[in-house]
Parts: sequence; C-alpha cells; structure tokens
Amino acid sequence: MLKKLKEKVYKANIGLVKQGLVIQTWGNASGRDRSTGMIVIKPSGISYKSLKPEDMVVLDSDGNVVEGKYNPSTDAPTHIELYKKWESIGGVVHTHSAYATSWAQAGRDIPPLGTTHADHYYGEVPCTRKLTEDEISTDYEINTGKVILERMKNADPLAVPSVLVNCHGPFCWGLDAEEAVYNAVALEEIARIAFYTVMLGNKEPVDKYLLQKHHERRHGSNAYYGQKKRK
Repeated sequence: MLKKLKEKVYKANIGLVKQGLVIQTWGNASGRDRSTGMIVIKPSGISYKSLKPEDMVVLDSDGNVVEGKYNPSTDAPTHIELYKKWESIGGVVHTHSAYATSWAQAGRDIPPLGTTHADHYYGEVPCTRKLTEDEISTDYEINTGKVILERMKNADPLAVPSVLVNCHGPFCWGLDAEEAVYNAVALEEIARIAFYTVMLGNKEPVDKYLLQKHHERRHGSNAYYGQKKRK
C-alpha cells in the first residue's frame, strides 16, 4: 500500500539525519496521499540506521493505523491536526535541531532580520504560547497541533511554513515531505543566522519593502527566481 509514498517519506526521514537536523530518534517526517487522504509517517522510536521504507506506518485521516507492524510516531496526532486544517500541505516534519529549538525554548519568534529569512518566510517565524497543564496532561500531541494552528491564525501555511512550539521545537511543512525537509533545513540555518545577528546587537527587522521584494521574487505570482522551462 502506498509504496511510492512510503519510499518518499523514508527518504525524507533519512534526509533529516543527513542534514544534521536529527540525532538518535529525535524527529519525524510524514507525507499525505492526495487521492486517499491517507498519511504515511515514521514509526516511533525506531533507529534511523535500521529504518526501511516498508517500516513506514500508514494512517487514515483520523490517525487510525491502516497498515504497519510498528506504532506510528508519537507526534502523529500533531501531524494529523495540521493536515486536517490545511488542504494545501502534503508533508510535515518535526525536529529538535539546535538553533531552531533554542529559539523555541526561549519562547521567542525568529524576527525577519534579512533577505535570507525573507526568501523563505513572509514575516517572523512564530513561536506558540506555552501549553497549559491541562493541555499537556490530556491529548498532549493533539493540543500541540491546536496551539500551532492557534498561533498561525489565518496565515498562509505555505508563506510561513514553520512554527516553533514553545519549550519544544520546530514543526515545518510543505507541498510534500521533500519540501517539508527543505523548509526544516532552511529554518535551522535562518535560526542560526538570526542567533548571531541578535548576539551582535541588531534586533531590527529588515525593511518591509525589502522583505516583500525578496519573498515575491521567489514565491509571488510574477516570481523570477530560478529557471523556467523554455518552449
């Protein structure tokens, strides 16, 4: 079942390790099949060294296991909440990468300090509020998804493809699992650059017109970054 998606999600998970965003078993990636709404996700607590495409777990849109010999990632309910809300996304990634997690543990948004940030995020990378004791003790992972959506409000998830969960770490998403990994890599580098920028004494965001220019030339309706297919 969903062999191609399993392979894609497997490669996304391995990609997190190769990019240095995940050590031990500290992360997960998932992907959604557009035609069925089913979700493929990494199994919980399985070493990346022994992981295989056939180990991926298939869930229905409510998070019930449809296929797989392992339990799904404990963060699966968080992924499910995001998929339910945003039809545009097809992949979700969670890591504990050092710089992004540092901002999350500080409870701070990552401000748009320059064009590197603007190329990927239209505005700050937002950090959620802390979950309450009740939210943590009951349906913790579901409430993690809900607090992400609460912080995003009506923002376009593809214009701001990451959120920092307060005291926890980053969640990123994209059109598919591969793009979600790309966004997680970009986020970690942006978090690193922002850390050093703030350490050097600058906390002022980039001018709005420069932020808009850089974001729109890459993502806008008249984007001209990269190569277009020639006729």
